[in-house]
Amino acid sequence: MNRKETHTEPLDRTVQPPFELPDRLRIPEARRIDLSNGIRLWTIDAGTQPLVRLSLVFGAGTRYQPTAFAASAALNLMSEGTARYTAAEVAERFDFYGIYYDTSIDRDYAVITVSCLSRFLDRTLDLLGEILFEPLFPERELEIYASKRKQQLLIEREKPAYQARELFSRGLFGADHPYGRVAAAAEYDNLTTDDLRRFYEAHYRSAGNLFAVASGSIATETERALVDFLARFDASVPAPVDPGIPPVVSTPLIREKRDGALQSSIRIGRVLFPKEHPDFNGLQVAATVLGGYFGSRLVKNLREDKGYTYGIYSAMLNMQHAGYFAVATDVQAEATDDAVAEIVSEVERLRREPIPTEELDMVRNIIVGEMMRILDGPFGIADVTIENTQCGTTNQALSDFFDEVRSITPERIRSLAERWLDPADFTTIIVGA
Repeated sequence: MNRKETHTEPLDRTVQPPFELPDRLRIPEARRIDLSNGIRLWTIDAGTQPLVRLSLVFGAGTRYQPTAFAASAALNLMSEGTARYTAAEVAERFDFYGIYYDTSIDRDYAVITVSCLSRFLDRTLDLLGEILFEPLFPERELEIYASKRKQQLLIEREKPAYQARELFSRGLFGADHPYGRVAAAAEYDNLTTDDLRRFYEAHYRSAGNLFAVASGSIATETERALVDFLARFDASVPAPVDPGIPPVVSTPLIREKRDGALQSSIRIGRVLFPKEHPDFNGLQVAATVLGGYFGSRLVKNLREDKGYTYGIYSAMLNMQHAGYFAVATDVQAEATDDAVAEIVSEVERLRREPIPTEELDMVRNIIVGEMMRILDGPFGIADVTIENTQCGTTNQALSDFFDEVRSITPERIRSLAERWLDPADFTTIIVGA
């Protein structure tokens, strides 16, 4: 046998391979189905494995609760005993069928997610129906839950970083604002099963108070099973009324000193606007430049040059009725005031000087790379779909962000920072030294 010899040039590992941003963002389509009871179901058929994930998104966040901790307790205790199954039996069925069950809650929304093998979807929906339509909220389960959560909260509030996070919300929005309100741990002692049932009846029974996103391997029979399940929600039950959002009352500085503190937790930022605002995307880029990746300006300054901290980040964060800019870090106690000054200095530099082209190109690569990572698989696409639906948009919003990242100029970033990131408008929280 004759072998054909080939000659290739040796690989020069000192030269970085070329990198080009894609021309456009390709997102698999989320198909919308409008059910007769008013529920919107998005399906994303993008799976290569026989798996299905269903997320139910309810307008049942903590800002709706009339009683402290009722929203999170109702969400977590729905699976702790139903008309047919005890809490232990529910857990056994999750394990037997390999069902992943998860809940999450924020100020605006509560999300219940199940994932399963396609062949166990019917059994999964049966069990999910028990949890959603026939929860019992047993007294003993509430006692155990409240006791554990109270202890966890008391322990967490001993940590400067946790306290700084709570104070930051209060400082940004105000102590009486639903985005800034913080309850005492002792409020767990007052929580009753009646509180949970009332919250459940008001927020989990109405078809008008949720939307759903299904992803994975969505065959015709899978879609039919999902539609049949969602049709069980009652269209005649009125959806809860959004209580609205009062004016923001921000506090410029809150400083909590702790004797002997070795570190200080610092949070700096300001209230801005939700994600649908035309400047939100551009400010996301500005926040990434400032502290959105490991080699960012804040990291280089406070970690690499000064050695004040192990890590620091900045970001734009979004809620239903507001958005805010935030910088967060933990620093050596003796460097507290210098660290705050350096953060402000970096913000001022961003407002004053256009970012160099080479730095902006690197930030573009980082942002686009992260977008590609998030969209690598049906579950990531589902998460994007949920977020965009919560914001009243579609997945086109991600393509719009991609386009802005590609086209944004150094002057546009500087102009946005100058307009919206004035340190005179910041709230600063320091817990520690």
